[in-house]
Amino acid sequence: MSTFGSPGGRNVISKPVAPERGSFPLDHDNECKPFMTSYLSCIKRTRGINQDDCRQLSKAYLQCRMDKNLMAVDEMKNLGFAPENHGVTKEEVHREHERVREERERLGK
Repeated sequence: MSTFGSPGGRNVISKPVAPERGSFPLDHDNECKPFMTSYLSCIKRTRGINQDDCRQLSKAYLQCRMDKNLMAVDEMKNLGFAPENHGVTKEEVHREHERVREERERLGK
């Protein structure tokens, strides 16, 4: 760390501070990218308004990250989602993943 301009020229050592909720690996293999792009498309389509359908896509993205060990498993209520009786199931996540994959193939991406 640079000490230029500090009084007395003493060495100042600062320790890094961990993020509040911890860190998580990046999705280098793009395992959850279809969910992320679906969510971003939804936000773009709704002009930045996080409507319920966009929130469900966000929820599916976070569930994908938890399923692929890209983030710590946590309850959705702790991630900002209200508890509800009809939460996103793994089957719904899988169906959405397949739908996005088919759409990407159709578009030639």
